[in-house]
Amino acid sequence: MDNGLDLPLLIRQAAQLRVGAFAWLDVLVSALVLVGFMIAEGRRLQLSYVWLLVVGTYTVGVLLLREIRLEQHLEKRR
Repeated sequence: MDNGLDLPLLIRQAAQLRVGAFAWLDVLVSALVLVGFMIAEGRRLQLSYVWLLVVGTYTVGVLLLREIRLEQHLEKRR
């Protein structure tokens, strides 16, 4: 609160302890794997705006566009 949103300070303080560093590494690896999954699924489902999935990861949710596209495919089959 005293320093506002100071991301470099946040990262330095979180990485001072081994547990904090491990948690940050876990988040980083998970995010990279998730982005790879989103790109692969985007290509497989022929999504036009795959970059929105990456943005959606940090805003509204990971699988929103995938679910919308799958719904469209299900409706076409009916």
